[in-house]
Amino acid sequence: MERNLTLITVFAALIVVLGLVPAIPLGFGVPITLQSLGVMLAGAVLGSWRGALAVLLVQGLVALGLPVLAGGRGGLGIFVGPTAGFLIGWLPAAFVTGFIVERIRALPVALAAGIGSVLGGIGVLYALGIVGFWLFKNAGMGPEDTPMSLWTATLIMAPFIPGDLVKAVLAGMIARTIARYRPSALIARA
Repeated sequence: MERNLTLITVFAALIVVLGLVPAIPLGFGVPITLQSLGVMLAGAVLGSWRGALAVLLVQGLVALGLPVLAGGRGGLGIFVGPTAGFLIGWLPAAFVTGFIVERIRALPVALAAGIGSVLGGIGVLYALGIVGFWLFKNAGMGPEDTPMSLWTATLIMAPFIPGDLVKAVLAGMIARTIARYRPSALIARA
């Protein structure tokens, strides 16, 4: 139990630290950050439930107002902004990533973690993130907001996918390295 709490806390801290890497703003409310790599790693290394709990801890810190997101953002307002779908999507993204790594034992760790990261850390995350962005834009919450189609919201998010594919490959490589040098730390495969 104590080991689980420690690992959950360590991966929550990793997600926060990856938010300290300067975000690249693109001008429409959704910056490029490395925090999604932390979400992928939480699921790939800790497994479904522990990875999701690490993300839930970060989301709790955000809700308390701590500036733990990229750009020093935090507070309840984040949960209704243009990135809300992505922030909320972190939890199921980590869970799905971990679930896949736990289940695909026939494949090498790097490949399983990469597949899990693509399906959970990109597929699930983008599904929720795009819908959240679309809902925000259509709610008229900003002065420049005009209604947009879900397809347009999807096209706006498409430029992020190549970078997230690189993150998925990195998550696979990091999981493989952990499995090689510290196999007991790769709980998703324990």
